[in-house]
Amino acid sequence: MMILNASGCLDALTAPTIARSLDAFVTKTVTPLPREGNAPPRIAEVEHGMLNSIGLANPGIDRFLSHTLPRLGELGVQVWVSVGGFATADYADLCDRLDDRPEVAVIELNVSCPNVDDVPASVGEIVGAARAATRKPLYTKLSPATADIAEVALAAQKAGTDGLSMVNTILGLALDGRTLRPCLSRGAGGLSGPALKPIALAAVYACYAATGLPIVGMGGITSGRDALEFVAAGAPSVALGTILFSDPTAPGRIRVELANEIGQLGVGELDNVIGLAHAKPPGPSEISSRTAAVSG
Repeated sequence: MMILNASGCLDALTAPTIARSLDAFVTKTVTPLPREGNAPPRIAEVEHGMLNSIGLANPGIDRFLSHTLPRLGELGVQVWVSVGGFATADYADLCDRLDDRPEVAVIELNVSCPNVDDVPASVGEIVGAARAATRKPLYTKLSPATADIAEVALAAQKAGTDGLSMVNTILGLALDGRTLRPCLSRGAGGLSGPALKPIALAAVYACYAATGLPIVGMGGITSGRDALEFVAAGAPSVALGTILFSDPTAPGRIRVELANEIGQLGVGELDNVIGLAHAKPPGPSEISSRTAAVSG
């Protein structure tokens, strides 16, 4: 299993030790031009999670390539670059700029940020343009805020994505206890943390069944048990998000907890858990034969 960070939840250059405890580091989303992001306040704690409205703040692709990426390449950990744009051509151009950079292992297409006003409409169109622009493996990051996420995943698969990252945050609102006005300057923001987990699990479960693609599951993972459930739903890799803010040692702890969970499950190795939630339950005759064997 690979353990990554969710994009935007870790600055590898500020906290390189934490980044090296991961199997791969995922950058904040990079856009064609620099972005200051949304006005503060941009983060608010809520019950069972956190809201953020960062707004894709980043230095832009030129500075990322000249200053940030070379330093990330020195960390000794696989680098996944998250890219985002406001038109299909933006994604193609970004992928083209990253195509010949040896530091980049995977490109993650962020087609699902809830904190910007202008987002491209067609996931299939974006993936197709990105696929034509790069030889790098592509993972498409999907939003749970859609009527049929499996249909979106199938469109991404048909257009050439190599895998899926699931899921991005979903819009939520928190009001200040004193003023009863929104806690975030933008109003609503992306909800992450434990409250997102059931939504994320449902999305992973549906898209694994529909596509069979490799999936990086994320959304409220705080323990080895959480990670195990994502694997059973169909995600052989997981990403940690909100938990990294409160427990930077989470990657190592979750690895140990996951190993213990697998041992208690008695399935041998992790690969035997992938997609286990989709297994057909045993029929009455099988249960009877097992019971007889135990009794005998």
